[in-house]
Amino acid sequence: MPLWKIHGDGRTVEPGAVVRPEERLSWPATIAIGAQHVVAMFGATFLVPIITGFPVTTTLLFSGVGTLLFLLLTRNRLPSYLGSSFAFLAPITALNGGNTLETPEQITQALVGVAAVGVLLAAIGFLVQAVGTGWIDRLMPPVAAGSIVALIGFNLAPAAWNNFKLQPELATVTLIAVILFSVLFRGFLGRISIFLGVIVGYIVAALTGQLAFDGIEDVAWIGLPQFHLAAVTDPAAWKLVPMFLPVVLVLIAENVGHVRGVATMTNDPAINKSTGRALVADGVATTIAGAFGGSGTTTYGENIGVMAATRVYSTAAYWVAGIVAILLAFSPKVGFVFNTIPAGVLGGVTTALYGLIGVIGIKIWVDNRVDFSRPVNQYTVAVSFVIAIAGFAMGWGDFQLGAIVVGTVAALLIYHLGNAIARWRKTGADDGGPIPAVGPLGGDPA
Repeated sequence: MPLWKIHGDGRTVEPGAVVRPEERLSWPATIAIGAQHVVAMFGATFLVPIITGFPVTTTLLFSGVGTLLFLLLTRNRLPSYLGSSFAFLAPITALNGGNTLETPEQITQALVGVAAVGVLLAAIGFLVQAVGTGWIDRLMPPVAAGSIVALIGFNLAPAAWNNFKLQPELATVTLIAVILFSVLFRGFLGRISIFLGVIVGYIVAALTGQLAFDGIEDVAWIGLPQFHLAAVTDPAAWKLVPMFLPVVLVLIAENVGHVRGVATMTNDPAINKSTGRALVADGVATTIAGAFGGSGTTTYGENIGVMAATRVYSTAAYWVAGIVAILLAFSPKVGFVFNTIPAGVLGGVTTALYGLIGVIGIKIWVDNRVDFSRPVNQYTVAVSFVIAIAGFAMGWGDFQLGAIVVGTVAALLIYHLGNAIARWRKTGADDGGPIPAVGPLGGDPA
């Protein structure tokens, strides 16, 4: 029995119809759509190792391997590409004062944190598979969840500025290009505006003599990626793990959102039953990547955009994308070219990128109509944001907690303890739930 049924004539998708996960178009069409998924994920996936200092080709390898593992562990029923997660940028670069990691020792220490997040995410996935997601909603209500997601992005603002000011003209051109592509084009091109902005910045850097290709002729076209083993025997690495753990909250939000999005777009609520398996699969993929030198993974919104544009939700296209990513990983010359991207280009694109991580958190508030007239909600956000942006830290001897951990703990404590006290005292300062919609959604009352 074939893994996928042929949808219709295998060439076209009728108006109003979708190609379901268990279906596929003809193999030429499926391969073409899989190639689109590679392009969609590429811009974001290669940026993470460039910013962190991890090997690019190794990250691509574990991105592809992680995608295939995800498809296997979700029983080939949930279409998704697992690309590099931006949520790991802050704790990884914090090992070097917010800058790109410079030594193998730093990389191997950071990998322990990545792998630990993967193990925790997989464990949460098993729990969700057994009891559902209700307990997550109670632990992280919208105001707290949005704060935690947003503060991870805002904590990175100084790192973006550090690169931006090295080549301000190049950074400005890149940033403008990212914004213009996002507003000039609709559909697929608009969704890969960050990738296109990097290309524009790179071309400008080439035309103005700001690229360095010294030694590229000595780099092989085909070769093994560069692996690093997580420093699990290094006590210093384990002291850094608490700084990574809040990232799991972002990965939960992204995975749950991905599953719900696919269920909605395919009009198949049964897909929501795969939420636990999705968390387990992403956790396993992140653990393996962290163990051997790759970046942590997550489900990719960029690829959701491709599915929405093509109306093809076939998992076959993701098998193609994963295999292509693995093949690209075995080209050291590809990795060398990516490492020539100038600091100004990175500064321009990360100025937008880190802010967009913050916007994702704010969108959680908007979607859930958080009432910011309530003091508990106000202080949950206000305190956690200042902690993240200013880079607060706490330490006891060799044990250090960075701004992301401190901000996350502050958000959860202020929200839950503040609510308990306000409700005990009946002051009305507690979170009263979503504000009521006024008039038609999207506008004023008629």
